[in-house]
Amino acid sequence: MIQRPGAFELIIGIVDDAQFGPVVLFGQGGTAVEIIKDKALGLPPLNMRLAREMMSRTRIFQLLQGYRALSAVNLDAIALTLIRVAQLAIDIPEIIELDINPLLADEYGVVALDARIKVTTTVATTTVPATQRLAIRPYPKELEESIRLGDGRSLLLRPILPEDEPALQAAFATLTPEEVRLRFFVAMSTLSHMLAARFTQIDYDREMALILTEPGIAGKTPIHGVVRIIADPDNERAEYALIVHHDMTGMGLGIMLLRRIIDYARNRGIKEIYGDVLRENRTMLKLCRALGFTEANMPDELMIVRVVLKLQPAEI
Repeated sequence: MIQRPGAFELIIGIVDDAQFGPVVLFGQGGTAVEIIKDKALGLPPLNMRLAREMMSRTRIFQLLQGYRALSAVNLDAIALTLIRVAQLAIDIPEIIELDINPLLADEYGVVALDARIKVTTTVATTTVPATQRLAIRPYPKELEESIRLGDGRSLLLRPILPEDEPALQAAFATLTPEEVRLRFFVAMSTLSHMLAARFTQIDYDREMALILTEPGIAGKTPIHGVVRIIADPDNERAEYALIVHHDMTGMGLGIMLLRRIIDYARNRGIKEIYGDVLRENRTMLKLCRALGFTEANMPDELMIVRVVLKLQPAEI
């Protein structure tokens, strides 16, 4: 048996809940796991932030951060293990139970000493798509797309992630006051943590935000443009918003982003997209007219134009 002085025994696993579907488990492991009962549950998919938050809800988390002469363990290695186990629950519907116990963790990383897995071959379970099995809609990786610019550069178009918060705040800080006013209708000097979190930690089931960024690690690469929709609870109508950084205008990126979000909405079965545009925002109004939006005056807001696009069902 591997001996690692100062290592902690942890447990990481998957359980299948009748109401929530696959659930990820984390806590103190070892032979006394049922007696200690120090564990936390989380819903896949997970990211580094969610994995860390899940770990913090256990008593052993305080010890994992180090105390007295004992060094802190590699918390990132534990979080990555949680993320990968959560991904297993998404990718392999046959898994209905999984226990890694003990998972030894110390300052150098993690080592799994024992694992147990239970699978099913029931067709009703294995053929259900992840979007129906999971309580939280997973990151839609299929929407990722490489965009080639006229100057030869390649950018990445992808759904937004919680990790993008610092990059979104950095992009906001470089917008001109006029760009901010045309997008938010009010003057804002900074994008607060609360608002940035709201824009990046989204529910993919009823909203979507596509960002245009450089290829690389989420949150570490600059964001050049964002288009988003927020649908009503019935997924019948959705409000859109769009902004492209002034350094990237004149390249056709605005119409490209709006077309992508329209296609996404149509494929989701949304019947109408609308938005409120300041009457002086001629660029946005011209863009909407080119894509077939209709315009209507707002009785109580003389400076705002409501643009609406009816969507035909996607062809099968």
